[in-house]
Amino acid sequence: MITITPHPFNAAEALEAFQKEARGAGAIVTFTGLVRDTASDGDVTGLHLQAYSPMTERGVEKAIAEARKRWPVTALRIIHRTGDMAPFDPIVFVAAASAHRRAAFEAADFLMDYLKTEAVFWKKELTPTGGRWIEPRAEDYSDSARWSQTDTEKA
Repeated sequence: MITITPHPFNAAEALEAFQKEARGAGAIVTFTGLVRDTASDGDVTGLHLQAYSPMTERGVEKAIAEARKRWPVTALRIIHRTGDMAPFDPIVFVAAASAHRRAAFEAADFLMDYLKTEAVFWKKELTPTGGRWIEPRAEDYSDSARWSQTDTEKA
């Protein structure tokens, strides 16, 4: 299930609802991303995030379908904020459930890598001196690239 919303969400409540949806799973892995209050060059006063609907949702749906093909997950959930956010507000919640932990960890990690590098979102950090659009970091792309490597390349 995917929710892209301009409204704040509570990660604890999202987990509680997901646990009901994933009843019977042996493992649940979640990730909650928060707005940072600092960047490499100073303080951050907020974040503005835009999506391009329905393109954003279609891309996330494809990533979820890919995760379901790769791992035996029983449930997946993504909540992603848009609009204006303050430091420490939740931006994203990703949850994956499976019979065993490894599949849940990998599916959640795969989905976060997709959201960081491929999903159609635009992020603008707000600072005391103005705003600046930000791009994924090189580390985000290298994290994401591992999902396209073959087993021989990984060894």
